Amino acid sequence: MIYLHDVWVNWFEGEENGYNVCPFHEWRKSDGIEILDQAPILFLTDKVFRYIENDLQDIPQPLLDQIYQRAYTRKNQERKQLEYACIITNGSAVLAFDTMGYHIPIRKSRLIPRQERLVFDLIKGRTATNYTIPSDTKKEYHILSLPPKYMSGLTRRERQLKQLLMIALDQLEVANCLEEIRYWLTEWLPEEYHSIKRMTFQEAWDTLYDGVAAGWSQKHENFCRQIIKGQSFYEDILERELDPESTKSLRS
Repeated sequence: MIYLHDVWVNWFEGEENGYNVCPFHEWRKSDGIEILDQAPILFLTDKVFRYIENDLQDIPQPLLDQIYQRAYTRKNQERKQLEYACIITNGSAVLAFDTMGYHIPIRKSRLIPRQERLVFDLIKGRTATNYTIPSDTKKEYHILSLPPKYMSGLTRRERQLKQLLMIALDQLEVANCLEEIRYWLTEWLPEEYHSIKRMTFQEAWDTLYDGVAAGWSQKHENFCRQIIKGQSFYEDILERELDPESTKSLRS
């Protein structure tokens, strides 16, 4: 088995989608960076790699057996053994994960570029290992877990705000109030006011979802601010994402 030492990790906990496990250039000074004193490296087939990267399903037991207690974290002078943690790659992407003692990849992290390149160097000449994963593992996306096409090209801040906006839309759908959905669709598309008045709830909600789900712009940001107004928890999240100090890059 091959290992990497002194690995910088920035854990994103409970993230089922790989697009929310931020690359190094999106790491922030406010993030809690840890050091893995030692981590085994596994070269996996693309299917197994994507299964771990983009879901929170059980990791194949033979893979867990192979990495059992082979990783260590270090804080100051204390060295602590991790039950199931390692670095995986498919030859084109790299991901670290830690199950925190469970059988699912609860914490995930990208690596710094220098260490990513080192992983690629270390697997040269090796063959990717395949593990059996459940056959019914087709990823299911929904409003609170958008398909990657809706997040592609967005910054960390934009992804965070878009998820916040989708939470608000989900609340609208659950409330199932015709006048409320027409009101918000009119805020989004004021030029369609007359046609919106004739829409059913489902027509209005589908139109709003389709419009908001695509891309990100200042219009999206303004709409997000409007729709969460008065909900202090969500307003706090939005203000933190718009605060230059709290979102300052680790590299700055």
